[in-house]
Amino acid sequence: MQTILDSLKELLHKTPQSWVELTTHRLDIYNESKAKSEFLDELKKLLVNNNYSTQDLEQLPTAYDYIRLGHQLSSLLEWVLAEINTVSDDQVISFASHTMPLLAILRKNKLNGQTTTIYYDGDNSPLVDETRLRDIYGYNYQLKKIKDVDDIQQQDGTVIFVTQRAFDKPLELSKNNDVTLNIHPSFGSVLLIHNTEIDKIINDVQHVRRRETIAMTPPNALNLLKQIVNDEPHKSVENQLQDKQVVVDCIQDNTGSTLQPLIASSGLSIQYAMMMGLVENAITHYPNKAIKIILPPNCYGGTNDQSRRIADLIDNVSIVDMYVDSGQDLVSSLDEALDRVAKDDSVALILAEIPTNPRVEVPDMEDLAEVLTRKRITKDNEKAVEAFFMVDQTFCPNVKLLHSKSELSNVQTISFASGSKFPSGGRCIAGYCVANNVAQDLLPLISSHLVLSDNSANSDQLQTLAENMPSMPTRIKQAYAKTRELVNNIQALLPQAKIYYVSDAMAQRGFMPSVFSLDLPITGETKQKRSEKQRQLNVKLIEFMIKTHPQTCKNCVSYGQLKGSYWTIPATSTQGTTKEEDKDYIVRVALAPDVDVELLSQSFTQFCNNNIG
Repeated sequence: MQTILDSLKELLHKTPQSWVELTTHRLDIYNESKAKSEFLDELKKLLVNNNYSTQDLEQLPTAYDYIRLGHQLSSLLEWVLAEINTVSDDQVISFASHTMPLLAILRKNKLNGQTTTIYYDGDNSPLVDETRLRDIYGYNYQLKKIKDVDDIQQQDGTVIFVTQRAFDKPLELSKNNDVTLNIHPSFGSVLLIHNTEIDKIINDVQHVRRRETIAMTPPNALNLLKQIVNDEPHKSVENQLQDKQVVVDCIQDNTGSTLQPLIASSGLSIQYAMMMGLVENAITHYPNKAIKIILPPNCYGGTNDQSRRIADLIDNVSIVDMYVDSGQDLVSSLDEALDRVAKDDSVALILAEIPTNPRVEVPDMEDLAEVLTRKRITKDNEKAVEAFFMVDQTFCPNVKLLHSKSELSNVQTISFASGSKFPSGGRCIAGYCVANNVAQDLLPLISSHLVLSDNSANSDQLQTLAENMPSMPTRIKQAYAKTRELVNNIQALLPQAKIYYVSDAMAQRGFMPSVFSLDLPITGETKQKRSEKQRQLNVKLIEFMIKTHPQTCKNCVSYGQLKGSYWTIPATSTQGTTKEEDKDYIVRVALAPDVDVELLSQSFTQFCNNNIG
């Protein structure tokens, strides 16, 4: 064990800066089926040979495709703690949150009808806002304060022990507890799963980390590793209040809201608090009505999956599909969905991306507002509940949809965005939400769910946002100009190609995304043959562009980054959990402000000359 810790100390002095600073890593050296394991296998080989360097570490297989799910440093931390505690590394799962590991097991047990007993040796309960956890989430558990692990009794169901011990020593165990949660007061928490006989417990806990919270952040994972080997800590953030005010001002300036925004550890973290807050509002004010979450079935996979997981968890909540692509527009589909929900006398919680993803369409905002505010009647000829509108502005975070003069000013609207895109330029994953004036009463509810899940943004994330958000409006315009130039070049070269992008008229109204989607022109005898040929050609284009420009073209789902261009197929990346029939196999391209459009256009032309007749 000491040999590993000695090697770890040397490794930490050679940690690549990208491990600490980037939200997405190289996907050309990432194997999703071996997430975390392939990285650790290769890392162990370096440690055994003791010949690693920063360059060697940079070339290791990517641990996870996106940092929210886990990353190189969280994987390293989990392996080290597994070695200290003599368990398999997949039994150790780190979190930025103190409470979400417990909520992950409570969720699993509620769905399976199992009981949960939580023992803890601290002064205070490890759970926050237990009334909400029982009344809104429906979690059933027992909490027992103890002085020593020997006080843990054998119980039915899952037994959890929550403690706050040093991480450089093995945890004290009881034969009666299935799981131990070790909390670090500053950096997050680590879950050790002892009883792997519990069906799917590792996968289910990992899925919560994937969808409703995040792994311990890279700076905090690095600091905990350094603490374990008694090394000097990573940089500390000193101006948290000042940083937060800069971020608040930027969010208000960009969205047009005058209210205090909520800033979370990731886009899905804020979305989870937001959706649970609106679910609670509906349960409280309309206790006898069903709750219908209306959303596109092909929207971002994390949004899609999380929404359906909430519907699985909360009684009386279900999903209504709203089709927004492939010839169907958001406004008409929403109108039909709201009519159906109104006739059922249900509460409509709408979640939409503007522009839509992946086909980058912006609805007519006046028509959208009219549909959202239209008075609707139930089957009993009574007035239906007015809809609540949640809009993901990640693609265009600088459009003032919450301003008092916005078309949506009379619609109860919550705007949210992922900070991993334009707000931070790809440097952190914090997300945020804020409301317009008519929806301001919803913010305290959303805040309550953010607090109970301990999913607020940390100091490092706030600092990164504060450094990057002031330049965001300028970067958006610069990147849009480059994207429009490339789109125009492709249209001139391939007028028969299908390009999905905002119109000039919409851009003049402020919608300036720097991402577009593309279907290359193909021929074929049948629809099935054309579709298959289309997929193959789209993939071939992406592979060609990345191979031709390996330093500037990345196979990645990133958007709003500071450098380069990003090429992906949504069906194999952002739509990972979407139903197969709703997936999009089109090409999605995102450009940064520094892209050489002329060079990209030349390569694109070369590809077309060789592959398109």
